[in-house]
Amino acid sequence: MDPAVAIVEFDSIAVGIEAGDAMVKRAPLGLIQSGTVQPGKYIVLIAGDVASVEESLAAGRAIGKEAIIDTVFLPDIHPDVVTAMRGDRQFEEGEALGVIETRTVAGVIEAADAAVKGATVTAAQIELADGLGGKGYVLLGGVLSEVEAGVTAGVAAITAQQLIASVVIPQLHDEMRDDVIAGPLFLERVRGEQ
Repeated sequence: MDPAVAIVEFDSIAVGIEAGDAMVKRAPLGLIQSGTVQPGKYIVLIAGDVASVEESLAAGRAIGKEAIIDTVFLPDIHPDVVTAMRGDRQFEEGEALGVIETRTVAGVIEAADAAVKGATVTAAQIELADGLGGKGYVLLGGVLSEVEAGVTAGVAAITAQQLIASVVIPQLHDEMRDDVIAGPLFLERVRGEQ
């Protein structure tokens, strides 16, 4: 992924599509991904060089206006966040676990980036929107003091309206760790599909 990333969440699918089109037309981008998520939101994720992403984001904001729920612009996103967004799970046995849960995808990406930049932690997993009612959460792994510092940094980077909850578990039980890293969807876990 390119060095700059922006995410815009809309409460209107129609406006989200229109804004995404304006964003991709405004400046050359390395990546644009968009689509619907529960409960009826539309998300546009763009990546590219910093100037192009800033320019495209401005176009999306101009079109989106009141339909925008949340937005984040990260001019130098941490590579661990990109890895975790892609679904690569990295959680070591015996590590402390930090969890930051947000109401929006933009909020959890912003919190995850701040956490891994603010402490020596791994963004072990990021779950986004689908199957979560549009929410997101990040799992942070590492030694206890660093996980505490990472959760603190992540929570400080977002607003109180974005945050649902944050917790630190000093040493996650092995069986719970196996369930958590296997995937978030309960029915699939019960059926043995993951």
